[in-house]
Amino acid sequence: METFDIIISIFLGIGLSAAVGFRVFFPLLILSLAGYYDVIPLNESWQWVGSLTAVITMGVATLIEIFGYYIPWLDNVLDTIALPLATLAGTAVMVATVTDLSPVVTWALAIIAGGGTAAAIKGNTSAARLTSSTTTGGLANPVLTTVETGTSIVMAVASIFVPIIAFVLVLFLFFVIFRFYKKLRKKRAPRT
Repeated sequence: METFDIIISIFLGIGLSAAVGFRVFFPLLILSLAGYYDVIPLNESWQWVGSLTAVITMGVATLIEIFGYYIPWLDNVLDTIALPLATLAGTAVMVATVTDLSPVVTWALAIIAGGGTAAAIKGNTSAARLTSSTTTGGLANPVLTTVETGTSIVMAVASIFVPIIAFVLVLFLFFVIFRFYKKLRKKRAPRT
């Protein structure tokens, strides 16, 4: 049963990392609340994430981030700083949720799977926002913001309560991203 628990904790971390790619602080808030109410076990050295102080801090940061994305010029500014923050947050949520592994394996997983997943998702959402800003003059950005926030909520909640489904959703997201870029590359290929 221990191996199953480790796999579930990895799925949980990957799901939260993907959610971080859409909104940096909301998944951290969900993780903090889950730790505070003992819904999930946190890594021993990351117990502070489940403290009341962390819950309040993440709640305030979440509100600022979500409302900031609805301000037309600020949303693009937030995207420029969000990529490195998402990578760090994706790594952090993975470290906080993976239990019963050696620190070397935990950190390797956190950097590759956690930070990598968050960076890949955030990079694509930033590109979508930039495209939206240039093609619609920013008029479609609030719709994009709402979709991103909603996706982050779904991914974060699914990660806590059904990590296997969250992991499958992450695989689906990567499949969609892969298909999009494959289709884009075909359109850009020179015709001979």
